[in-house]
Amino acid sequence: MMKFNFFIALMLTMHSIAFAIPKAEKNALVDLYTNTNGANWLKTWQLDAPVSTWEGVVIENNHVVGILLFNNNLEGNLSASLGALKKLKILNLAFNHLNGELPTSLYTLENLVTLRLGKNNFSGSISNSIDALKNLSFLDLFDNKFTGEIPISIGNLKELKVISLSGNKFEGVLPSTISTLKKLERLELANNKLQGEFPKTIANITSLKSLVIAENSFSSKFPKSILNMPNLELLQIQKNNFEVFFLDNVSETASNLSVFDFDGNNKSFSDKNLRFTMPTRDTRTVKTQFEDHE
Repeated sequence: MMKFNFFIALMLTMHSIAFAIPKAEKNALVDLYTNTNGANWLKTWQLDAPVSTWEGVVIENNHVVGILLFNNNLEGNLSASLGALKKLKILNLAFNHLNGELPTSLYTLENLVTLRLGKNNFSGSISNSIDALKNLSFLDLFDNKFTGEIPISIGNLKELKVISLSGNKFEGVLPSTISTLKKLERLELANNKLQGEFPKTIANITSLKSLVIAENSFSSKFPKSILNMPNLELLQIQKNNFEVFFLDNVSETASNLSVFDFDGNNKSFSDKNLRFTMPTRDTRTVKTQFEDHE
């Protein structure tokens, strides 16, 4: 019996060691719990239980690599201790009630691949230091209260596939540096305060599938070269200050588009096989919302 009890104790000890994480990382998780009213989460943590049992915490090689708390009734703000999670690859806190400015320590998480903070109440501006997130592929800040300009340094994030900044208060011109993001598939900027000419160099992003810039203040002519992009399927440019009359006869040019939503005469699309050309507001935003798969 003593040997059996010793074996059980040994196994439990090995299990504990196997999932042990640095104290600073555990403290960062506890701060997240405390600052976001963890007791009222839909799926909460038992702080006296092993971290490996905490909902949405992913551990690899004794480090926290993922926090997935999508739609979990988090409310409050993020603390600077988040920067202690140096191995973090996925931070998914979308569809909660978080507020305040992003801590500067967030921009030090160089291993971050997915950053999903959409559908919260975050405010403040996005730091130029965002380019330190050199592995970032998925940037979702959709539907918050961010202000200021989109940082020029975003063009240094060469792994980006998704930029979703719709539903904020970003202003100024769109940085042409975005045109250098050769892996970008979705650029979604609707319902902001962006202005000036839309960069024609965006047409150089041949991987782009979705371009949503509706409800801004872009002006002058919309670049026709964008209509010829080889993989573009969704284009929404309505409610800007574009000179739209020149787009009235583009049915042949826009042959690859499945959705083209603009302020012009949609009769020119009568012989095109489009799924829809003038969607409702609800349909316009559906592409900027993400399934909870990351």
